[in-house]
Amino acid sequence: MKKIAVVILNWNGVELLQQFLPNVIQYSPEATIYVADNASTDDSVAWVQTHYPMVKIIQNHANYGFAKGYNEALLSVEEELYALVNSDIEVTENWLQPILSLFENEATTSIVQPKILDFKNKKYFEYAGAGGGFIDKYAFPYCRGRIFDTIEEDHGQYNDTRTIFWASGACFFIRKEVFQELKGFDPDFFAHQEEIDLCWRAFNKGYTAKYCGQSTVYHVGGATLETGSPRKTFLNFRNSLWMMIKNLPTASLFPVLFFRMVLDGVAGVRFLLQGKPKHLWAVLEAHFNFYLCFFKFLRKRDLQKTGKYYKINSIVYRYFIKSGKIFAEY
Repeated sequence: MKKIAVVILNWNGVELLQQFLPNVIQYSPEATIYVADNASTDDSVAWVQTHYPMVKIIQNHANYGFAKGYNEALLSVEEELYALVNSDIEVTENWLQPILSLFENEATTSIVQPKILDFKNKKYFEYAGAGGGFIDKYAFPYCRGRIFDTIEEDHGQYNDTRTIFWASGACFFIRKEVFQELKGFDPDFFAHQEEIDLCWRAFNKGYTAKYCGQSTVYHVGGATLETGSPRKTFLNFRNSLWMMIKNLPTASLFPVLFFRMVLDGVAGVRFLLQGKPKHLWAVLEAHFNFYLCFFKFLRKRDLQKTGKYYKINSIVYRYFIKSGKIFAEY
């Protein structure tokens, strides 16, 4: 049995599979390749079975989204390392070797992300993950190579290997035993920020996440949920609040949550001033859902070990007030 499984979650994405699956197969001889299908209604499964019978198919019973979709599919995967790869990822030659080496030589490293560049503009980092992720005190995510909507050009400035706080779900490596110990992604999230929640829970248990700049992939981005959609705004705001309830240190839980909610209100007003009332409504809906589920998520807290999870207090302040647009300024 091979050591690593590349698992591609699919939902009605036959065109993406046609475009990117051959590349994954060509450049991943070290891996067993799986397509985990979320009850697609197109001919995704039939196409894979016809053209690439060596690829293993896992068929979920419904469209479970990213979080539960992977949780269900990975129950059937025996390899000791998981590479969870979006269907709109183009991998490169030898992309797996440096990551496999990292896992083999660093027993405490449990989660790894490669360099993620933009498939549509390959000189630039891609929004979802870029050069490795972090969060500020109020759980706003940012990356080396991407702060809010400012994307850096890749000049080799992040060709290193270093500890990060979260790895992008677009191309996410994790040890099977750690994924199982953490009980996988939180299925209530459906999609968006479930990988940050998982990494935060791993951090609270003493595990390390790393970025590996010697491995490069290209991500289309927004192929399954349109970038800038109100639905995406809702999921990001709601899931971020849920994540904070679960993972913030006890002493700072309520003060930090309160201030984050104030900042969300400011974001809502900003959406209104930008002429985006549907996004304002998405923020309000996210907060209503947060209140409705508050005690459910409070009961999910499992903090065996906590530490300082952030490097700066407020990425919002640094970016919008101090004009800190690139990671090097932090």
